[in-house]
Amino acid sequence: MIATENLTFQYAPETPMLRFPDVVCAAGDRLLLLGDSGCGKTTLLHLMSGLLRPATGTVTVAGTVLGGLTGRELDRFRGAEVGIVFQRAHFVQSLTVLQNLALPGFLSGKGTEGGEERARAMLERLGIGEKADKRPRDLSIGEQQRAGIARALIHSPSVLLADEPTSALDDRSTERVIALLESEADRVGAALVVVTHDTRLKDRYANRVTLNPVMEQA
Repeated sequence: MIATENLTFQYAPETPMLRFPDVVCAAGDRLLLLGDSGCGKTTLLHLMSGLLRPATGTVTVAGTVLGGLTGRELDRFRGAEVGIVFQRAHFVQSLTVLQNLALPGFLSGKGTEGGEERARAMLERLGIGEKADKRPRDLSIGEQQRAGIARALIHSPSVLLADEPTSALDDRSTERVIALLESEADRVGAALVVVTHDTRLKDRYANRVTLNPVMEQA
């Protein structure tokens, strides 16, 4: 599960302090974070994943308060417990798709034993098994998106965070991608948090929060 409490964040001393509402998403549940572009959705996602540290407040993932971890501990914890589907895929272009999927194992300290078999099975399940030994640049945008989902899920995280996964997709592709995220999150029992301004998704989950963070001048 994931929960936030009293989160604030400031990018620089001269910029406003952002204050976010508390959110909770239990294991196996789904949460939609809605809001217009520029309202702080991605900032909140980065706080929830530990990629950013809040000025105040706490983020708790699978019973662990992220603020209590050192940088190295946080990297290992995130590699084990958090999967992130970025709006734009971030792959190491010099590595194959299969090698990119192995990276969370190194970050979490789990190693690679059995990793290749799991990765190939994951890619097959997502319909891109034949792309395992290709470089990311050789994949279409849709294939890169599926590979990004595979990488986020390969280590069976407790929390899956998806940043604007449907913003550039047509209706048919939107339904396919969201259904894929839901089914894969259900398969590993992960809490699924979808961050979006896509109004097509606004009524998909009962658990939803519309962001309009309070901005306080420092």
